[in-house]
Amino acid sequence: MKQLFVLLLTIAGLLLGILSCSFMSRGGSEPKSDSRLEEQAVENILAASDTFLLPQIPVTLVDPFERAVYLVMHYWDRFDFTNRGLIDRPEITEQAFVDYIDILKHMPKENADESLAYTLEKASVDTAMYIHFGAMFEKYLYDFNSPFRNEEMYLPVIEQLEKSSLIPEGRKSSLRFQKEMARKNRVGNQAANFSYTLPSGKSYKLHELTSEYTLLIFSNPGCNTCEAIIERIERSSEVNRALSLNNPGQTMLTILTVYPDEDLDEWLAYLPNMPATWVHGYDKGMRVSREKLYDIRAIPTIYLLDRDKMVILKDASVDDVEYYFR
Repeated sequence: MKQLFVLLLTIAGLLLGILSCSFMSRGGSEPKSDSRLEEQAVENILAASDTFLLPQIPVTLVDPFERAVYLVMHYWDRFDFTNRGLIDRPEITEQAFVDYIDILKHMPKENADESLAYTLEKASVDTAMYIHFGAMFEKYLYDFNSPFRNEEMYLPVIEQLEKSSLIPEGRKSSLRFQKEMARKNRVGNQAANFSYTLPSGKSYKLHELTSEYTLLIFSNPGCNTCEAIIERIERSSEVNRALSLNNPGQTMLTILTVYPDEDLDEWLAYLPNMPATWVHGYDKGMRVSREKLYDIRAIPTIYLLDRDKMVILKDASVDDVEYYFR
């Protein structure tokens, strides 16, 4: 926690440095009287249509964590949510939003959730802006290709959007589906059980696997991204170190690939290209997809499970897996 506070203080300090540079660029080299400070505040508001103004953290806040909380709670204080022209200025609005998300991911969940709710409350002064912010939250926190993807952070956003009268009913239907899928196999919960069938025809259940860790990979044959990721995992020193600890008395890591689609012949023909020491199965009857047991929005989709099949990592990248084993 101490390291987190130091990191947050560094972020806050950098942001304050940006504010200072911005202030100096306007010729603010001399100390200002109270009246001049009030004039400066007015100038800041007028300039808000051309730039994003960060909050000025009170100098009386010296605790790193308190400064960080103030930053995320007041991040949008000088943003004009009634100015619809800012919707068409991604270099201002969207860039500020990305920076906000990047800072927020370092906060404890309760503070992040409070900040997210407050941000949406401020955006609700204008319907178009509210919808725009909802779309940005989806783009950066839910889209599978987003480097900021974070379903746990997105869930409280969905709940706020669902309750709002500003969101069209059609959009709410989509949000409800997203919420349903995001709640499946959450980190800290037990992964949904299902049967997988080996090339031999024998079937086993996921929860029957006896292994300290299970790296579950949903993949398709001939998928270029799958090939690249599987090759990287196969070469990973962190993953291979874990595999090297496997012995007849105890399995440290099992890597299980599951083919979730229906072209069994294609899967069987491709198997010789897969790592021989891994376990490879297919979803006979396509129960995973049919019952939406897992949210497979892109291939491959990777989960890391513990011995009780509790989810450690969801929709993980190879970097996430390597970092965990490191």
